[in-house]
Amino acid sequence: MSFATPILLLLAIMRTPLFVIIAASAMLGFYSEEIDLSIIAIEVYRLAEMPVLLAIPLFTFAGYLLGECNASQRLVNLTHSLLGWLPGGLPIVTIVACALFTAFTGASGVTIVALGALLYPALKKDGYGENFTLGLLTSSGSLGLLFAPALPLILYGVVAQQMDLDQAVSIDQLFLAGILPGVLMLVLLSAYSMLQKTDAPIRAENDRPDAWQSLKAARWELPLPFVILGGIYSGYFAVSEAASVTALYVLVVEVFILKEISLARLVHIIRESMMLVGGIMIILGVSLASTNYLIDTEVPTRLFEFIQQHIESKLTFLILLNIFLLLLGMMLDIFSALVIIVPIILPIAVGYGIHPVHLGMIFLANMQLGYFTPPVGMNLFIASYRFEKPVMTLYRATIPFFFILLLAVLIITYWPWLSLALIGA
Repeated sequence: MSFATPILLLLAIMRTPLFVIIAASAMLGFYSEEIDLSIIAIEVYRLAEMPVLLAIPLFTFAGYLLGECNASQRLVNLTHSLLGWLPGGLPIVTIVACALFTAFTGASGVTIVALGALLYPALKKDGYGENFTLGLLTSSGSLGLLFAPALPLILYGVVAQQMDLDQAVSIDQLFLAGILPGVLMLVLLSAYSMLQKTDAPIRAENDRPDAWQSLKAARWELPLPFVILGGIYSGYFAVSEAASVTALYVLVVEVFILKEISLARLVHIIRESMMLVGGIMIILGVSLASTNYLIDTEVPTRLFEFIQQHIESKLTFLILLNIFLLLLGMMLDIFSALVIIVPIILPIAVGYGIHPVHLGMIFLANMQLGYFTPPVGMNLFIASYRFEKPVMTLYRATIPFFFILLLAVLIITYWPWLSLALIGA
């Protein structure tokens, strides 16, 4: 297999699409082991046999619909009317609204673009400093990846289910497991926001959106979390069925009831959302073949034995894992990282006694932090473009938020109960 390394490096230097590099590595690997290359087609075809995989395009479509309508405005008004009376009320509104929006759209960059236009001027009007406002919006853009039905949660579950593990991993478990770690992040950021001084006087009660009017305006979006989580955990829906109901519900509400999306825009939204899904599916399909090769050649087992020779402590392994994942999140988008890295590190982590669901929370929490970690965190550049500010300004603005969320990541990593309590593991 050593002869393949220069070929793969050359492909990467030439900026070859990621799925081509993964497919090439799998083909070269199987060829070196004298295994018929038809195994790759078989592995790709296995995608069609995963019922849970239907959830990815359906949740993605629903998220894109919500991102293109006025749901973000209604969500901000609702959270402002309910939480605006608190000290630091508007920053808390920002944190909660961004987390919910990212959970449903599955993309942190979309959150910054969609909610930034609403919240940046509002925070400035309330007297919050430039650095605090930019840092809050940039870091909050990645919140929500641990909450259902975030696409990365589903994708981690799909990848983990392909591994030969003693402990099964279900999407239902991941949806539950993300609640407490996600809430921890929201609480820590909210506490920091409440300590910030503002130059503006506290708004009177009648300056905030009326709670009843905000509830009425958001009455169509409010049932969504209950439909998804309630339907799944009551046993009425499987995850894929919940995704179907969600997509149909959002389609009917936004296109035919509220009429905020025209049929012409609907065609564009379908095309855009399915382009993202197509990219994920292609990478996932060839990654299954690559994962199969890794398992057949016992690469994770040999890596675990090598690492165990040098690292005996589970604590030390977790420290190095956090550093590795943080660097990974800076350089690679979350979907690529999931399908490439999880098959390698999951068996190793299990060998150290780490529950697969707990590893999922550690992985996603680090990826969430990597989105705005200098020098190449993707959200830094999206925020720089959205707010027309130099990237260096964003670097400085996000430093306090980085350390707050890093504390949350460390708590999630070294306190497994937080991730496992709700699933009874």
